[in-house]
Amino acid sequence: MRGGLPTQLCTLFALSSVISVVNAFYIPGIARRPLDELLFHHWFSIKSYVDNEAISLQVNKVYSDRSQLQYAYYDLPFVCPPTGKKHAGHASGRSISLNLGEVLRGDRIMTSDYDIAMGQDQECQYLCSHRTDRQGIKRARELIEQGYVAEWIVDNLPGATSFVTVDRKHKYYAAGFKIGYKGLSPVTGKQKYYINNHITLVLRYRQAPGRAGRNGAKVIVGFEVYTKSIEAAHRDSTGCPQDLRSDTDGLEMYIAPNTTKLASKYPSSSYLPEEDDIDDGSTLTIPYSYSVYFREDDSIEWSKRWDLYFNNQEDSNVIHWLAIINSLVICSLLTVIVVMVINRTYRQVHGKDGSGDDGKLLPKPRKPGNGTKSPRPREKAPAGLLEQKGGPERDDDWSSDEECVDDISGWKLLHGDVFRPPPYAAYLAPLIGSGTQLVFMATGLLILSCFGILNPSFRGGFVSVGMGLFVFAGMISGYFSSRLYKTFGGMNWRKNTIMTALLFPGLLFTTIFILNLFVWAQASSTALPFGTLVGLIALMVLIQLPLVYIGSWYGFHQSQPYEHPTKTNSVARPMPEQAWYTQSIYAALIAGFFPFAVVFIELLFVFRSLWQDKSGYYYVFGFLSIVSLVGILTVVEVTMVATYIMLCHENYNWWWQSVFIGGGSSFWIFLYCIVFYYTKLNIHGFISGLLFFSYSFLACTVYGLLTGTVGFLTAYAFVRRIYGAIKAD
Repeated sequence: MRGGLPTQLCTLFALSSVISVVNAFYIPGIARRPLDELLFHHWFSIKSYVDNEAISLQVNKVYSDRSQLQYAYYDLPFVCPPTGKKHAGHASGRSISLNLGEVLRGDRIMTSDYDIAMGQDQECQYLCSHRTDRQGIKRARELIEQGYVAEWIVDNLPGATSFVTVDRKHKYYAAGFKIGYKGLSPVTGKQKYYINNHITLVLRYRQAPGRAGRNGAKVIVGFEVYTKSIEAAHRDSTGCPQDLRSDTDGLEMYIAPNTTKLASKYPSSSYLPEEDDIDDGSTLTIPYSYSVYFREDDSIEWSKRWDLYFNNQEDSNVIHWLAIINSLVICSLLTVIVVMVINRTYRQVHGKDGSGDDGKLLPKPRKPGNGTKSPRPREKAPAGLLEQKGGPERDDDWSSDEECVDDISGWKLLHGDVFRPPPYAAYLAPLIGSGTQLVFMATGLLILSCFGILNPSFRGGFVSVGMGLFVFAGMISGYFSSRLYKTFGGMNWRKNTIMTALLFPGLLFTTIFILNLFVWAQASSTALPFGTLVGLIALMVLIQLPLVYIGSWYGFHQSQPYEHPTKTNSVARPMPEQAWYTQSIYAALIAGFFPFAVVFIELLFVFRSLWQDKSGYYYVFGFLSIVSLVGILTVVEVTMVATYIMLCHENYNWWWQSVFIGGGSSFWIFLYCIVFYYTKLNIHGFISGLLFFSYSFLACTVYGLLTGTVGFLTAYAFVRRIYGAIKAD
């Protein structure tokens, strides 16, 4: 067949682009119109089942909104371990191959012993009776206390707890189900903990599309889990409860204390505490059982089966639109200021005052009068926003007027110093190179998300694809870094290549490795396996480093340094005393507040999805893309304004300052994380708090370098442009 795969890819890409514009604000990659469904069915296979065909149920992990530690389901000491028997063609306990994103998010997916066959209802099926010692009971009570939920998977759908809205008009899902619950004893008033040892699985299905459906195949469109705690007594010969439908006493996770051992441990005490961690051989037998029901539901299309996981978030669309309006208002105000700055600069260069018609710098005539001399030639700028009003004939106002003119037109006096290489240029070039990688990665992720390629059904895809884009962008990073390094006069381009490839990624990896040691000690699945760490190192050294090397070689040997419109003087010009708002810290904080004000509303939804409500999914990538685009535009504008103010104050140290100004919003975002932690979250434990603040700091650092790079590139282009419009004697 002519054309082959590239032609098909181009066709699919073009059609998907058109469809994505139409579906920009719907759930990307999930709910599709007919043509989009056709493309999706062509590109992704739909798993269908015939009657009595075995369906695999996979167990993953347990997690909680109150903790950052996750645990593999089969690592829990109070659940039925896998037997190794074959179910749906696979032995139970077999690990499912995971992508990098799934591993990084703590997934540990394994096959289970649950027997499910398409269309076959099972009122009760006995699973096992598991003996748990006091340590296992204590562990179960800790997890129940912290509200841990389990994640099971059928046909790539996470098992969900079903809810209805207050008006009972809409149904929605929350991924996962509680492993147990708490209750108060009516006699003692003490807290009791019950384990959910009977699981009811409800699988909703409909006829499969296309030829498979005409042949009787079905597809799964819903996976609901209902839990119940049932006492160990009153069971039939198969191990199932005799009465599933009536209210029965739950199975309490409790073993009576061993008074004999406690008395020997505390011989002189009249009070014997209830200690659950005494190893006296006592156990509690927990019988596990499950039910399976299939229900046909033609109201849910296969391509829209994830909608129920998001329906409870539909009311937030108004807030998303308000976030966009807020960002556009702030950006519009900054745009007006930028236009005024550009207009003022143009008038100063091409106007009548302070320069000739050709933009050539001329000394500004001094004002005769009280005998005082101006400290240096200044150019007269036309009246504008930064000047005070007053007639030129008032000698007593000349001093203040002259200061305002100096603030406005002082940037021209820096033509011999504005392109002087900055201090620590050997670190600036690699950081800007890594920043370009992050810009490429973030842009690619947003585009792919809007096209629907990255969506919640692609588990771990966001992180995996992001890592791939970052590594692939190593050539871009090396090119920009080496060319900038060459512009700064650097000669050892190989050293710059190593720093570009390893400086920022190495710092991130080292921090994550140190955090991983704490998580390893907790036996949590959040900890990265040793093989994954080795793989990340290999990815960085064996793939990214050569790509950075190729880009660096081309940028240093095959490209010219960036051209500057003015020559740099051999002796640096002394800078006058700077106003407080032009200093690095204050300027970064003031300028960084504006991009933060643009994105903070949308950040609330991202934080809720990541930290507060882990059973939900963030999916509104259309809104996120618009807010991100406006946020970047805001960074560009505030950097231009802040750089212009610096130059007007005769401060030519704008190189690093532009990075700090561009990334200044990361400080406010981290402050927002702290406020969110203390006002919205209910996280317990030192390790969980450490992980929250550490990962928040790393995320803000990545964001700061990304926006700082945007700020640097903006300031560099702006400075080259305005100084390219003048000619100095």
